[in-house]
Amino acid sequence: MTQSARDDQDFRAMMGDVRPLSCNGNRADPGRSRRSPTEAQLARRQHAETEGEGDSFLSDDFVDLIAPFDPLEYRRDGIQQGVVDRLRHGGYTAQARLHLLRRPLAECRRILPGFIQEAYAHDLRSVLIVHGRGREIDSAPNVLRSYLAKWLAQFEEVQAFVSAQQADGGLGATWVMLRKSERARAANRERQQKRRG
Repeated sequence: MTQSARDDQDFRAMMGDVRPLSCNGNRADPGRSRRSPTEAQLARRQHAETEGEGDSFLSDDFVDLIAPFDPLEYRRDGIQQGVVDRLRHGGYTAQARLHLLRRPLAECRRILPGFIQEAYAHDLRSVLIVHGRGREIDSAPNVLRSYLAKWLAQFEEVQAFVSAQQADGGLGATWVMLRKSERARAANRERQQKRRG
């Protein structure tokens, strides 16, 4: 008997009690069927769909490009220069951060209002927005930076904004000072009245 004949005989001996699968059961068992989405998932889905439909009040019209090495600075009337200087030098802690690096302009325009309004609703006063800075005058980060300067000035909640120091991101990041909410003002008045006694 040759070697291949012996191998065939050994193979048949090992496979003697093996039976072929029936045609009905030759599929993998995928487990339980998927459950329907929860109420929370449906609510998030609906919010995401309606969020894109709403027209933002932020303009995406023409903007004057800000040069890559020009710092951003803005303050509303009544805001002292000392507050802006302290903000610029990181004198206030970043209570929230928004990273817009490498995001499309349309997405930045869509998420910025929610971030500012949510920070204001939670009585946050100083937030840091990281947006990047290009080296060329018309590079994408400078376009975003230029629009950001235009957009931030359109928010009633924003009192001032300035470019950050190098330790906080340099010209690729912007500190934003938000005004106090009515709730925070009321709490502040109450504290002052208690002191006066």
